[in-house]
Amino acid sequence: MNAFLPPLVGGALIGASAALLLLANGRIAGISGILGGLLGPSVRDWAWRAAFLAGLLAGPALFRLGAGHWPQVRIGVSWPMLVAAGLLVGFGTRLGSGCTSGHGVCGLARLSPRSFAAVATFMAAAIVTVFLVRHGVAR
Repeated sequence: MNAFLPPLVGGALIGASAALLLLANGRIAGISGILGGLLGPSVRDWAWRAAFLAGLLAGPALFRLGAGHWPQVRIGVSWPMLVAAGLLVGFGTRLGSGCTSGHGVCGLARLSPRSFAAVATFMAAAIVTVFLVRHGVAR
């Protein structure tokens, strides 16, 4: 199988789902906003939010049906590092008023200056983090 095919198909599906949600509901496919809307004190539009998140969770099972095996997931860090990373991502999502899906996929496509700034910040933080981890500074 071509090594570029799975990422290409995955990216196309992400883009198609974001475009479909925007065209059908007029909503941005930012996962943190969709989930936050379900967990907030006044839940609005719960049906489409729940359906969207259920579709995300069903992804690996659909992959298994199509490929005949579960997707390979390799996590090369300890649980404490994984938990710390998750908390930092959550903090950054709140601080940046959105996540990589909302800003990176939808915001950039709409040429949002705020999203360009957010994605530049995400990328800079990712580059610094990878450098620090690979050089043993953050272990």
